[in-house]
Amino acid sequence: MKILIAGLGSIGRRHLTNLASAGVRQLAAVTQGRCTLPTGTLPAHLPFERLEVALDWGPDAVFICNPTALHLETALAAAEAGCSIFLEKPVSHNLDGLDELARLADQKNLILQVGFQFRFHGVFQEIQKRIAAGHIGKIISAQVHWGEYLPGWHPWEDYRQSYSAREDLGGGVVRTLCHPFDYLRWLVGEVDSVQAIGGHLSSLQTDTEDAALVLLRFRNGAIGSVYLDYVSRPPQHSLHIIGEQGRVEWEAQSGTAKLYTEGGARVEAIAAGRFFDRNEMFRAEVEHFLDCLRHARQPACTLHDGIRALEIALAAKAAMANTTLEFA
Repeated sequence: MKILIAGLGSIGRRHLTNLASAGVRQLAAVTQGRCTLPTGTLPAHLPFERLEVALDWGPDAVFICNPTALHLETALAAAEAGCSIFLEKPVSHNLDGLDELARLADQKNLILQVGFQFRFHGVFQEIQKRIAAGHIGKIISAQVHWGEYLPGWHPWEDYRQSYSAREDLGGGVVRTLCHPFDYLRWLVGEVDSVQAIGGHLSSLQTDTEDAALVLLRFRNGAIGSVYLDYVSRPPQHSLHIIGEQGRVEWEAQSGTAKLYTEGGARVEAIAAGRFFDRNEMFRAEVEHFLDCLRHARQPACTLHDGIRALEIALAAKAAMANTTLEFA
């Protein structure tokens, strides 16, 4: 199996390392001169400067890990070359051309997985099973709080030049931190409507939103809120889901969820494991993708899932731009 990585930033390096650990020996990467990190500690791989030359190498699949605004053009080129695709989130900065990517993937029978790694977190998978089995009853609401400090996120680069901080590269909190829009769809159900407030509220030198509060209405009647920011120190990521018969609470810092069932009378800890490492969910999603390639199976997180998460993020950005009634 021959795998090409398009983009050797933080996530590209992680995938390259995990692919090597999974036994893939024919690896290549194309950076197009954008990589700011040293490559000396990476697994052995063929380096390419241009995507078209790298595609002539004949990869079976391409991992697309470059800036968000470049995802689609890279994905279309890979699909035209007949390569299956692992597409990092968000799938693009807007919806233009994604229908063409879907058409190509279907026409050429390509495997296309989107990189929402929380679907491969052991605790989240257990939460999903318990909710589906009705352990907390009918879901009433879900709340996510996720804050990161953007300048400390990738300390090796000037955050002002990172894709996360630049509107032209597809940045901003609602696209960059869009994981909750996917995992809430997976855990709670499809989203029918979106409202949001937020914007560039801090002194960070960005030209896109750095804080947002997004309200969701799910098709099953549940309501939800997703708070995102680029200013939290220390970082915070939490999930609360409330049902008629109990609730779920998860905090990233501990990695463990608490499951309250039987009307709240019983509590159970759902742990990721004594020696859990964050990279485990990234390894799991890579291994899932490789398994899908080997057995020609569709992945657990599809292009449709990636498009729906992007639609929610873009709806939130549009809602933030709308004028609202202000009181004197």
